[in-house]
Amino acid sequence: MIARTRRRQVPKLALGATILGLSLYFIAVNAHFFELTPEELGKYFDLRALLLLHISGGAVALVTGPLQLWTELRTARRALHRGMGKAYVLAVAISAPCALYLSLTTAREVGWAYAFSLQAWASVWMLSTWLAYRYARQKKLELHAEWMTRSYLVTLAFVLSALIAKIPAVARQASFAELAPSLFWVCWAIPLFVFDVVLASRRRR
Repeated sequence: MIARTRRRQVPKLALGATILGLSLYFIAVNAHFFELTPEELGKYFDLRALLLLHISGGAVALVTGPLQLWTELRTARRALHRGMGKAYVLAVAISAPCALYLSLTTAREVGWAYAFSLQAWASVWMLSTWLAYRYARQKKLELHAEWMTRSYLVTLAFVLSALIAKIPAVARQASFAELAPSLFWVCWAIPLFVFDVVLASRRRR
């Protein structure tokens, strides 16, 4: 029985490790922004404080998110789970408004579609995280877990879209301004849809 339970945990742990690895890679790739030079920051130089808050908060959310969704850790270390949950919510509360402001300013230089896709993403990120926090406060733990998962799927969307856009076969298809909006929509809308399909199938059992 124990061996069977452990075997079932292997795919979840492998997925979590993959997500964490991709997140750490994304953080490392964007670490150059912390050099704070006009050459590295480009159009973000005048808004560098907001950019760094966005990146820092996003990094914390990316790293703490998988640990929040780890069922065994949540059960065994409740205090640690609550502490990381507060860190995640605070990180999103800092990062998402900065992303929204950047989408209303510097993102418009790329194009309207790109800016709007970022505005929608940041808004959904804030709302899903707020709902996860609200249900935790209300002790509605099943709803909390569901909205926490949705929040983290939206968190990951920025990473996935950025990494996919760098794949040569994808990058050759169109300019960044044409490609990025579609990738943003796809990388959070489809995972959310799949998650809700999975939830619905579980509830029918």
